[in-house]
Amino acid sequence: MLKDTHTEPTVGVVEPHTVKLNLPPGGFRFEKGGVLTEIEVTYERCGAIRPENDNVVFICHALTGDAHVVGMRPDETEPTGWWEGMIGPGKGIDTDHYQVVCANILGGCKGTTGPSSINPATGKPYGSSFPKITVGDIVEVHRLFLRQIGITRLAAVMGGSFGGMQVLEWLIRYSGELDKALVIASAANLNSQALAFDIVGRHAIVGDPNWNTGDYYDRENLPDKGLSSARKLAHITYLSQQLMDAKFGREKRPEWLTADPDFRNDIDRNFGTFFQVESYLQYQGEKFIQRFDANSYLHITLAMDEYDIVERHKTLDAAFANISSRVLVVSLSGDWLFMPEQSEELVTALLRQKKQVSYCHLDADAGHDAFLTHIADLKRVVKAF
Repeated sequence: MLKDTHTEPTVGVVEPHTVKLNLPPGGFRFEKGGVLTEIEVTYERCGAIRPENDNVVFICHALTGDAHVVGMRPDETEPTGWWEGMIGPGKGIDTDHYQVVCANILGGCKGTTGPSSINPATGKPYGSSFPKITVGDIVEVHRLFLRQIGITRLAAVMGGSFGGMQVLEWLIRYSGELDKALVIASAANLNSQALAFDIVGRHAIVGDPNWNTGDYYDRENLPDKGLSSARKLAHITYLSQQLMDAKFGREKRPEWLTADPDFRNDIDRNFGTFFQVESYLQYQGEKFIQRFDANSYLHITLAMDEYDIVERHKTLDAAFANISSRVLVVSLSGDWLFMPEQSEELVTALLRQKKQVSYCHLDADAGHDAFLTHIADLKRVVKAF
């Protein structure tokens, strides 16, 4: 799979918007218990908007994503959307023909109501009082949001990784409201190895002395060390061994030969190394704590870990029995987080139920993150579908 160079036209500036949902009487009830009387959703919208709203592609973002899927924010001069290579004029999702909507998920920290949002009953952040979320809760909030902005049918719903799990839930719950569904590098549930990485990541956060059971927003020190460690651990799963070998191998930072003795002693005391891969992971952790909330990370990873179509519906066949949408499933060869075999299980069950499903297995040695970073082939598949 070739790396996309992002040389095609972009959609330009995309303004974020936030809406307060018109909730049912009694508020929004979470599947695992708890109620919120107020929920806000932050979203971005671009492309060919028709009065009928019948050409909408809804993008479900991945674990730590947000609504800024494509284009420039109002104060930017270069595109920063997390799927810039996929969406835009002439791209995989052609905005000359389709209207694209992406919204931050429930429990997030990028505008949609989450643990860091203000609880109207107390005037303080929800923190530890925020209810546990499920993938079903996320989909229900997004459906409420879409209906509130006048969208009752989707030309497609599309997502990768955790976003793909949301697509599957859309399919199971509301297939009659969407023409197509695109499930990329995802699965009906996480395998035990993927679960293990998430579990250790959450342990790192709740073991941080600054976590304070989630009520840390009024404190000077945040659980940054735990969140950084969780991100480092997760980032390892996003890259294949081949890519890590090619990028880092066992190479060391150049300064290891010329470093000041005191600096070398400090590194040694903390059992650090000069390996390039350690420097890279440290950078990823430091960057992440600047943009994400520890409580949101805990809630979202738990929702992903507990998502299990088979556990809820007994079999994949039963879950997919009433699907009417056309489905595209895409797997990546170097992905060991959401393995190709898991995509094949989805396809096989859909075929057994005689559903309209297309399957594409792409050569992507970069690993799981290739659906975001190496998408030259992927966008051609998406556009054709």
